[in-house]
Amino acid sequence: MPFAQVIAIARTTFVEAIRQPIYFFLIALCGVIQIFNTWGTNFSMAYSTSAEVSADDQLLLDIGMGTIFGCGVLLAAFIATATISREIENKTALTVISKPVGRATVVIGKYIGVTVAIMMATAVMLLFLLLSLRHGVLTTAADDPDQPVILFSFVAALLTLGLAAWCNYFYGWSFTQVASTLVLPTFLLAYLGVLLFSKEWRPQPLGTDFMPAVTLACGVLAMAILVLTAVAVAVSTRLGQVMTIVVCAGLFLFGLLANHLVGRGAMDNKVIAYIQSVESVDLADQSFSRPGQRYTVVLDGPPNEDILPGGSFYYGENPNGFRLAVPPFAPFEGDPEGDVLGRDVEPAVIVTGVDGLTVHIRHIGGRPLNIRRPPMVNDAVFLRPTEYNPVLLTAWVLTPNMQFFWLMDAIAQNRAIPAGHVAMVMLYAVLLIIAFLALGVAFFQRRDVG
Repeated sequence: MPFAQVIAIARTTFVEAIRQPIYFFLIALCGVIQIFNTWGTNFSMAYSTSAEVSADDQLLLDIGMGTIFGCGVLLAAFIATATISREIENKTALTVISKPVGRATVVIGKYIGVTVAIMMATAVMLLFLLLSLRHGVLTTAADDPDQPVILFSFVAALLTLGLAAWCNYFYGWSFTQVASTLVLPTFLLAYLGVLLFSKEWRPQPLGTDFMPAVTLACGVLAMAILVLTAVAVAVSTRLGQVMTIVVCAGLFLFGLLANHLVGRGAMDNKVIAYIQSVESVDLADQSFSRPGQRYTVVLDGPPNEDILPGGSFYYGENPNGFRLAVPPFAPFEGDPEGDVLGRDVEPAVIVTGVDGLTVHIRHIGGRPLNIRRPPMVNDAVFLRPTEYNPVLLTAWVLTPNMQFFWLMDAIAQNRAIPAGHVAMVMLYAVLLIIAFLALGVAFFQRRDVG
């Protein structure tokens, strides 16, 4: 695949994308919605005051991130169809393919060009959100508006529109192209200017009001937009604009609801409690991989079901019971205080004693059970193995799950977002993008463009 051809197609696609009136319109629409969000998210009943975003601003963040997500999906669908589907319908794509340029090169080049345009728009929408969060919700009449946010944002908008109108009137340049190009640097400078001052115009360090967790969460959300951009590019090789938007919107909504619609039926298990603390009785070997080893587990609250001595004990990091750390085993039917290490004893993890919220568990059996790891803090506790529905599980796995990209809960609960989780989500997004682009190339190979 010639790299120069990919870059040339990507450059042309990017210019075509930002020249589309819908491109700047959706960016501006997102900014207007963020303004109204600061007025309409009062009385959210949020009580947290320790998180990076607290009280009524939590609802502002939730709606603001949803606004970015929705506008990003619409942008991806509109831009992809404008640069691919319309070119096929107008026979413009034939002149490119006949040069000759491989069809895979066209699809990948188009995707890169659309991606750069989408990422530029997403960055602008993120700046709108950060400015609205800095301003905050005016919960009461006694709250004063954030004057630096209002002033710097107004100046940035005025410069963007004024310079775009000037260039259009005197030089004949495309208004939307100039405005779309200027809106990112002007609002970036506006946000940096806002960070330098408090709400009372007192100078402050640049990082005082910066929100790294929100920025990281929006960066992960941008990966979901790139996945849907790949979907839009793939679908637009076969369908027109309306159907591409329908497919993208449908996949977007189904991906958000996949856990509820499909995931809950794919696995059947019930979490009874969560682990608050753990302690190994055998300090020399805490692997919990050998029969006879014991652990003391303290639950975070009363269990939803009775935990009885001799009963089975399962645990894992997922509250839906997916990929438990303990594999399925036959229920133990003997005396938990008797001989539980004999050759005829089937391997298991059982409860040997219960004292309030403290549960004593033991690895038993004549041979070791293939336990993946010992119990850990925040693990979910179960009394039985998880049952799987193969059909629903396959559908759940194959569905692009948009909930993986939504990190609002971590911010609202003031929990650190692990770097490993971000890396896994990024890898998941890259695999989805590759899969959809491969599907798009396959669709385009047999498409008649003549």
